[in-house]
Amino acid sequence: MLQNVSRRRIELADRGIALALLDWGGSGPLVILSHANGFCAAMWDEVATALSQSYRVVGFDWRGHGDSDAPPPPDAYVWDEFVADLVALGEALVPELGSGRPAWAIGHSFGGTVSMVAAATRPDLFGRVAMLDPVLIPPEAANLPERAERVNFMADIARKRRHVWPSREDVRASWQTRPPFEHWTPTALDLYLDEGLRDREDGQVELKCSGEVEAAVFGNRSHWNLWEMAERLSVPALLLFAAKGHFVRTVVEELARRAADLRVVDVPAGHLLPMEAPELVAARLLEFGKEG
Repeated sequence: MLQNVSRRRIELADRGIALALLDWGGSGPLVILSHANGFCAAMWDEVATALSQSYRVVGFDWRGHGDSDAPPPPDAYVWDEFVADLVALGEALVPELGSGRPAWAIGHSFGGTVSMVAAATRPDLFGRVAMLDPVLIPPEAANLPERAERVNFMADIARKRRHVWPSREDVRASWQTRPPFEHWTPTALDLYLDEGLRDREDGQVELKCSGEVEAAVFGNRSHWNLWEMAERLSVPALLLFAAKGHFVRTVVEELARRAADLRVVDVPAGHLLPMEAPELVAARLLEFGKEG
């Protein structure tokens, strides 16, 4: 399914983990793509292919996802661990460019939140950041009982989700007319069937990201104060807000108010932007990149 993409694994020795990478090639500043919880780097393919005309583009599978190492949950999936992984990956990849141009971190959903925190803490490494409908929990809401109930609900769904099917065609038949897949591009669904599932020895297929890992990511949110992180964000930033998603725009506006240089752009799609509106996403990212 993936074409003109090279695969490799990169050992992050200081982190004690190896991450799987997809490399779309290209030239120019290095773009590092990070995916949403439960998915994999391949879901960026339609966006990455467009970006590779102007940038050197790589994507990676988060720990516990895709073909990356999967330490046992839950403690390995505290969000601070993901920030440290992204920083270590950026440090390992930037020298490959042979130039002094900074890395650009682009993340989706929780990957967008992690990318923002990484860029806020390492502006020398990530000179630009883009967030696609990031998970933003206002500090005043982080410890509310209803917030904990929501997190537990999402974690329970992840654990109870079906993970094994007789074949990929059975998965396609089950998913293609159901939300959220019904709004995906045909290519996005094909990518998930090919790259998000692994073949089992018994001839069946299963999700590469286990329910326990996905649940651990939902349940192990960091105790960051996101308003403080936004105030520390000194690099140019773009936030693509899913106009048909489930997040609250006033929270996004407050984040933008606190950041030095954060632009918010609405995209007429649901939360899974790279799978629903890849052309629009790529166009907005390329426009942002041309701003210098």
